[in-house]
Amino acid sequence: MSNLKKAERVAFIQEELQRLYPEPPIPLHHKDAYTLLVAVLLSAQCTDERVNKVTPALWELADNPYTMAEVPVEEIKAIIRPCGLSPQKSKAISQLSKILITEHQGEVPADIDALERLPGVGHKTASVVMSQAFGVPAFPVDTHIHRLAQRWGLTSGKNVAQTEKDLKRLFAKEYWNSLHLQIIYYGREYCSARGCDGTTCHICKTCYPDRKRPKKTQKA
Repeated sequence: MSNLKKAERVAFIQEELQRLYPEPPIPLHHKDAYTLLVAVLLSAQCTDERVNKVTPALWELADNPYTMAEVPVEEIKAIIRPCGLSPQKSKAISQLSKILITEHQGEVPADIDALERLPGVGHKTASVVMSQAFGVPAFPVDTHIHRLAQRWGLTSGKNVAQTEKDLKRLFAKEYWNSLHLQIIYYGREYCSARGCDGTTCHICKTCYPDRKRPKKTQKA
């Protein structure tokens, strides 16, 4: 059995992910675009699991920009401390809440450029919000996706921007939002950084049956 060609890999990966995760749930608990935006911001260098433990107390304090803008940064910081980077994240949450009020009538804009201009919101966070809050096709690339795309030969993996471009070219736009989540779930469950080296999980073995050595991947 030889390694699959790229088009065959793409088709197999999509089919397998759809079989395993036909309706992938959004991992971060939220109730609207604003709470999703804050939750995604908190998830930087932090697990979704930990964010989901922290946000109920934060929403109790403030679950909309108007209330959040009134909360002292120190109070926000005290609640979100377990998520790490709390000095920067608490300032960003406070500032972006004020900007949403002054520039966007208290609403989260369904516009990737406007989102990226908000404090603490990078391209990945903005893409997640566009995809999960507004249903706009986006392909946010996190560390799981960056690693798996390299293991599966879908990108050279020079950086996350290149990985995003490559994935968008390979998969039809209408599948981007679900694929983003499916790859994350697969990466956590079957193809984690330590749990698979590019030679052990079902997708890696099917795509590259000839691969004998671990696949080295570049970090995001």
